[in-house]
Amino acid sequence: MDILLDTCGRRRVKSLLMMYLFVVNAAAECPKPHEWENMVLTNEALLLNEFPEGSEVTVECGNGYIKESGTGIVNCINGNWNNPDLNCKKTDCGHPKPQPNMSFNTSGGTLFGAVIKVFCDKGYQLSGSSYKRCYATGWFGRSNCKIVTCAKPGEIDNGRNNWVSEDRPKYGEIIQYVCNDGYSRVGTDKIACNEIGQYDFPPPECKSGRVILTAEDKATTTSVTPTTSFQDGHDEIVDINKNNGHIILAVTLAFIFVLVGLGLILYRFLLKRKGSYDTREDLKPELLQFQNL
Repeated sequence: MDILLDTCGRRRVKSLLMMYLFVVNAAAECPKPHEWENMVLTNEALLLNEFPEGSEVTVECGNGYIKESGTGIVNCINGNWNNPDLNCKKTDCGHPKPQPNMSFNTSGGTLFGAVIKVFCDKGYQLSGSSYKRCYATGWFGRSNCKIVTCAKPGEIDNGRNNWVSEDRPKYGEIIQYVCNDGYSRVGTDKIACNEIGQYDFPPPECKSGRVILTAEDKATTTSVTPTTSFQDGHDEIVDINKNNGHIILAVTLAFIFVLVGLGLILYRFLLKRKGSYDTREDLKPELLQFQNL
């Protein structure tokens, strides 16, 4: 009887000890490690399912961050994980790679998560994204700066331009116009493609004969000469010659009248010197006609 009680007692003590050890072990085991700020578990740690007392795992810097200092080892102590000693900092994308006729506003920084704005030089147009974002792998966002173009220059009546290319004129390119013979230009002879894809002046007009420029035409004409064509110069010379001919004719007639008047005055003077006895019978009929005047 005593032997039986002793055996049962031992069994009970053994069972209680095992239960105690199980409870102690269960209480000392740590939960699955969580992810700390800017840190993640390594692949080895992710494969573990049990974390008993004293176990350790390793964490590493998360996406977009790099290790600055520390080991990244985390230990299970009294059922809790201690804080990792790892320090992580944001990756730096640096200045974006230079591209032709493009610039960037990096006032917001170049670290992971930063956003910068893209600009194109004068005369160039942005295509693609107008912003770039810094990711762990670098800048993201495709952008290009293409040169601005204008529509092909239009034809004008009685004139022509020097554009012979099949392409559209680009920013800064100049189109020149020439009038046909016998026509005069009104407006500027050169127009340029500007930064917004338009011409700085409208095409000129070619008109026949002499042209009097208005104030508006003079304001838009880059160069104005006294005669805009050979025909205009010839017309002006003809007009001057006509005016000179009229003036010469008038002067000649006036000179003739002066001579006739002087002749009459001289004739009267000579008659007075002959005296009153002069009967004037020796006067020719032509002179008598002038005396009666």
